[in-house]
Amino acid sequence: MEESNPDLETFRQQWRAEVSARSKAGDSRESSNLALSQNPRISHKQDGSSKPLSSRAVVEDEDQDEDEGEDQDFDGGRTTETHTNSMGETITSVPELVDVEGHVRTGRSHEPRSALEHYEKAVEREAQGSLGDSLNHYRKAFRMDDRVDLKYKNKHFPPPAPLSSKHAVSDTSNNTATTTTSLAQHARSQLLQSVNELIAGFSGLKIEPVPPEIEGTPARPCPISSLPEEILTHILMEVAINDVAEFARLAQVCKRLAYLVATEESIWRRVCVGSEVGFGSMHYRWQTEISGGPILGDNFDLPSEEVTDSALAGGILSTEVLLRKVYLSSWHHMFRQRPRIRYNGCYISTVNYIRPGQASVNQLTWNSPVHIVTYYRYLRFFRDGTVISLLTTTEPAEIVHYLTKDHHKTHRNGEGAHLPSAVMQTALRGRWHLSCAADIPGADLKDAESDVYVETEGVGEKYIYRMELSLRSAGKGARNNKLVWKGFWNYNKLTDDWGEFGLRNDKAFFWSRVKSYGLG
Repeated sequence: MEESNPDLETFRQQWRAEVSARSKAGDSRESSNLALSQNPRISHKQDGSSKPLSSRAVVEDEDQDEDEGEDQDFDGGRTTETHTNSMGETITSVPELVDVEGHVRTGRSHEPRSALEHYEKAVEREAQGSLGDSLNHYRKAFRMDDRVDLKYKNKHFPPPAPLSSKHAVSDTSNNTATTTTSLAQHARSQLLQSVNELIAGFSGLKIEPVPPEIEGTPARPCPISSLPEEILTHILMEVAINDVAEFARLAQVCKRLAYLVATEESIWRRVCVGSEVGFGSMHYRWQTEISGGPILGDNFDLPSEEVTDSALAGGILSTEVLLRKVYLSSWHHMFRQRPRIRYNGCYISTVNYIRPGQASVNQLTWNSPVHIVTYYRYLRFFRDGTVISLLTTTEPAEIVHYLTKDHHKTHRNGEGAHLPSAVMQTALRGRWHLSCAADIPGADLKDAESDVYVETEGVGEKYIYRMELSLRSAGKGARNNKLVWKGFWNYNKLTDDWGEFGLRNDKAFFWSRVKSYGLG
């Protein structure tokens, strides 16, 4: 028989004790799990006290464990902790949840019922990255209320309250949050102020020179910044007389020039009363014959439009009277709003229409051809009261430079057919004038001058064409750049008959500037 080894016996005893302890712990764990399966879960607080959960919370937690296979709720961010106490029992605890009002609650939060609650829950899930649940809540919210997004915006992002002009920014002694809010509201109020108030804020500014490209080096000279106000105004007036568009674009240079362009009434008065681009060059009765010569005989007019010279003279109100009665004593406003003809370009009407064609008799086809017809009407007005009218299929880029009196004279009676400007052979001479108060009795003074009357030569010597157009504005900032048809007639001088043309396909005229015309 082998001798006993004391070290081996000691190891065997320790091993038996450890195995026995493990078997006892396993039996106690099984009995604890059996007891927990028959009773509600126990929620342990930090002080060691337990409180039974509701059956609804238990069912929800069990369903969640079955679906996800873990003790973590990825939607709600709530986790359950499992540990073994000193008795060897396995305890599952649910952490406490604290709502926005500071109340302690356990279990899952209440389910959303209204559309707004579903929308809020969807936003919360989307922020947490749970896009599937977020989409489901969005769908439920919009099914209940299709305007729920507006309600959410009004609740969580209300519009700022309107601020008065005397609103002051909070004192620096306030906390940082209050000061930031006040500054933001003040910035919004600045954006809402009118253009006049904005321009008025430029009154005390000066023309600043361009800063140096490299810090520490001398700045470039800026002679215009040192000019007296009177000389600067005179320079701007000369610019406005030569080209009003260039004068208006000076407002983009700096705030000081923007203030002068918008408020210097002496410049706008000179532009309005002058004959370069102002109303001094407008005509409110016939100035020439249709052929361009001085008026000698009777004018062929519509019977209802016949008025005496005294009536015309009484109906043509002076610019000064209109300034006070209609245009709020503002020369700038008057130049922009009062109807006027432009000489530095031409008015173009593009006409497109579809005409059915005829199938070829030599080919077997199932469909009939369709013709898309395009032609153009051109009107160029001159300062002496004359006008050139042209109807052609030639595109504007190839014709506008030839709409001059010299080219029309060159191609009169079909001459010069070999020249590039031969399209002027079909051009017609004419005359024009604007309407006045005597032409439209009872009309508002602001609209009394908005019509344009044009008389041109006809297809033969015995005919005269008469157009009636109305000045309109097209576009956001442009004025007096559109002529709308009101009527088109022909007059037979031999039979003294009037005939009206149909305007089924004709479109309005739009003004286009031509630099080669200069001031017209």
